[in-house]
Amino acid sequence: MSLVYYWHPMSSATPVTCALAELGVPHERVRIDIRSSEQRTAEYLAINPNGKVPCLVVDGTPLFEGLAILQWLGAQHGVAQGLWPAEGTPERLQALSWTSWAYVTYMTVLNRLWLATQDEALRSPGHAAAALAAVNELLDLLQARLSAQRWMLGADYSLADLVVGSVVGYGVYLGAGVEAHPAVKAWLTAVQARPALQGEV
Repeated sequence: MSLVYYWHPMSSATPVTCALAELGVPHERVRIDIRSSEQRTAEYLAINPNGKVPCLVVDGTPLFEGLAILQWLGAQHGVAQGLWPAEGTPERLQALSWTSWAYVTYMTVLNRLWLATQDEALRSPGHAAAALAAVNELLDLLQARLSAQRWMLGADYSLADLVVGSVVGYGVYLGAGVEAHPAVKAWLTAVQARPALQGEV
């Protein structure tokens, strides 16, 4: 299988970069300089019409959107290594649910927080406070889960931890701290200590 990975460091491609390292998947890597808008060139748009990173070309077919890539990597390469649940198991459903929750539900609230605190036109203390309240409600869910078990899917670390942890860690960077959620804080520290995440998160 031929894999060509289009990326830029410290970007939305970071979780995929970490997953590839965690899994040890052989691939060719092509750096796209998003600071100089290389993602908008005709050559790259022919690969990923969205003009974004990451993109993983699998045997000549582009696979884009970070979550889709991460879930594919889990199913294709993670099961044999015990880093992704087997198809047809309850744990597989949980992995799909929680990784989607991180990228869709949690990230939506983080985007609200970013706009309310960083966007000059939309900056609003009131909206920022509402976004932080919404973040804390979601962290309450994560706190309950991680108070009952060590990792997202149970007793063992998996790519679900990497995916959810990457989004929660990004939230901390934006100001959505986890200090009030001790189980989440301890779990996030453990996730970020993984060798595969060093240097990218």
